[in-house]
Amino acid sequence: MLSRDGRPTPLGDAIAHYGRIAKSLHILRLADEPGYRRQIKAQANLQQGRHSLARKIFHGRSGQLYQRYQEGMEDQIGALGLVLNAVVLFNTRYMDAAVAQLRADGFDVRDEDVAQLSPFVRHHINMLGRYSFQLPDLPTRGLRPLRDKDAADSQNMVRHHLRENEF
Repeated sequence: MLSRDGRPTPLGDAIAHYGRIAKSLHILRLADEPGYRRQIKAQANLQQGRHSLARKIFHGRSGQLYQRYQEGMEDQIGALGLVLNAVVLFNTRYMDAAVAQLRADGFDVRDEDVAQLSPFVRHHINMLGRYSFQLPDLPTRGLRPLRDKDAADSQNMVRHHLRENEF
């Protein structure tokens, strides 16, 4: 028995104190080891990036679930997870292709720098608007070609010029 009359028994008290040992060791290690702090911070930043992307995808109704039944909420969460995983896969494949292209062009891309890339970037994804789910006619059914930086710069200059000269 762990408690009697709302109070812990000696065994319940001992188990509670035993559970505090791991927490105390974690806090002491966090205070004492800079490497451990960096590792914890990196993991926290990774999770924060994932949550931030999920909030951006699930922007309707401020991220609140409004289904009146549990299965409906489970469907919403499942769909969010599916879309989140699709975005991460898309980003990962294209970042890998971009790194491979940079290396093929002779740029020195260090593995330490690649390790810092995050698949949770989202600025290039249009979260609002119309979507087409028809597959484009690609010759090899592979990735779309990467954008040409020079062409993108000239398109951005034209857009900027048009915005400045709008009446």
